[in-house]
Amino acid sequence: MKEKEKEVFRILEKDARTKPEQIAGMTGLPLAQVEKTIKKAEQERVILKYKTLINWEKLGEETVWALIEVRVSPQRDVGFDAVAERIYRFPQVRSMYLVSGTYDLSVVVTGKTMQEVAGFVAQKLAPLESIQGTVTHFLLKRYKEDGEILEGEEQTRRQPLIL
Repeated sequence: MKEKEKEVFRILEKDARTKPEQIAGMTGLPLAQVEKTIKKAEQERVILKYKTLINWEKLGEETVWALIEVRVSPQRDVGFDAVAERIYRFPQVRSMYLVSGTYDLSVVVTGKTMQEVAGFVAQKLAPLESIQGTVTHFLLKRYKEDGEILEGEEQTRRQPLIL
């Protein structure tokens, strides 16, 4: 894949609302090539989803976020993948990663209350076969998500140039 075609994805990753015409102007690629690149990427699941990031707290919707570290016994022939799939299919799971270190999986979940998240861990996650242990960290404040600062406006903080 050419570097200019990768630039199409960088632009869309920053703002999914960027129109193909704008992308063509920004990259110098012909419009037809931009449209073909996007369509092919959608079909091949290179582009998985177009997403809007909303700060629900500003709309009065409070959500409890938790980061759960999960220690797992890998299964023969499938390793961590089978248990990971069982976990990431729960609607409470927002993100999930295989990680190095003391724990095997890092799972980000949301709920309406701390009790709801705790119930998910106790009733759905911990009882799963292969789960050896969990540690739950409740997120107290989110400052930045998906590259976006959630409070205030992003400002450039450069030192003044002294000549």
